[in-house]
Amino acid sequence: MSDIKNKTLEKEALEYHSSWTPGKIEVLPTKPYSDQHDLSLAYSPGVAFPCLEIQKENDLAYKYTDKGNIVAVVSNGTAVLGLGDIGAIAGKPVMEGKALLFKIFAGIDSFDIEVDEKDPDKMVDIVKAISPTFGGINLEDIKAPECFKIETRLKEECNIPIMHDDQHGTAIISGAALINALEIQNKKADEIKLVINGAGSAAISCARLYLDLGVRRENIVMCDSKGVIREDRSDINPQKREFATSRDLHTLTEALVGADVFLGLSVANVLTPEMLLSMAPRPIVFALANPNPEIAYDVAKATLDDIVIATGRSDYPNQVNNVLGFPYIFRGALDSRASTINEEMKLAACHAIAALAREEVPEDVKQAYNGEDFTFGRDYILPKPFDKRLLYRVSPAVAKAAIESGVAKRIITDWTAYDEELKQRMARVRLG
Repeated sequence: MSDIKNKTLEKEALEYHSSWTPGKIEVLPTKPYSDQHDLSLAYSPGVAFPCLEIQKENDLAYKYTDKGNIVAVVSNGTAVLGLGDIGAIAGKPVMEGKALLFKIFAGIDSFDIEVDEKDPDKMVDIVKAISPTFGGINLEDIKAPECFKIETRLKEECNIPIMHDDQHGTAIISGAALINALEIQNKKADEIKLVINGAGSAAISCARLYLDLGVRRENIVMCDSKGVIREDRSDINPQKREFATSRDLHTLTEALVGADVFLGLSVANVLTPEMLLSMAPRPIVFALANPNPEIAYDVAKATLDDIVIATGRSDYPNQVNNVLGFPYIFRGALDSRASTINEEMKLAACHAIAALAREEVPEDVKQAYNGEDFTFGRDYILPKPFDKRLLYRVSPAVAKAAIESGVAKRIITDWTAYDEELKQRMARVRLG
């Protein structure tokens, strides 16, 4: 991006965040408050009655409060976007933005919670202590390897859906892209050779999910900044060791020879045209470094005309964007009253997103993108973020998976009624 465009975007973004009311979210009442009687119901003395009911049966909080429709976006600011460890308060605009996306795409109320704490055990204690407030917790922008410990402990010690989106959101969306890219390139998951560059939380989670999609562990080579993650290395954490190889490979260049798929969650411009040419015919490249990918989209397309390439950027086809997943995953988890977000729910979301991209695209989606036509193929392997059908495909799939895997407290049987419930919820969001 040119310096001029950067300066223009910076000016517009700062004005956007500071004009009118500062920030991007606010709290609005949902009940009447026009007279003294309303206030006596909302607060003292009337509020005591739902309090006493909840004291007798804690689950009644879902009936008498917003708990069943509220998600916390929790971060300590140690891995914010491409900015790194900028601190909890500096990450607040990102967390507010996440809260906004929850509301506009899935009708979920959300508070951003910035926690000034880097010790993972103390972070767990803090989040666990405030968890009764929420129906779910979206962990965000927490660096590896601490994020693994924080999420694991919270999932063990809390009984509400908890997901670190940097890990699992990227895995789910790129997994959907992989399903469709393999179909287009006429390749099978259990036969491909996969090279992953980057070994942080998102890369580890992607590798784990791809195993569930059929990729064989022995066909995965993972690289970090020091080269191929090999079994004889002593400088790797337990998460990296899951994907250590014994093969005689030491560099990314060596690993890519004959590879079918490249997944990049690393740094810009690490993948060269020469490396691309060394891959197997009809390669699949997910260059997801932000803001600049491991190889520029136009360079990759100019190098190989049989490539399927996805990036994290919105100005090129096939954007791997977590907004395709997290609002709808939490919507389905909340509506089924799931006690966790498990592997079955993640896979259900992954397959639902992939399937939607194979459907005919309606006119309202095309109009949201200046009338551009979208047809399933090399330049369209994922739905667009403004495709309203995501809510009605992904959330029910996640809720069904929660019910079928035994983690749901609300058993939905009338899916037509649930679809109508979703439509009414979004109608209220649009009305404000």
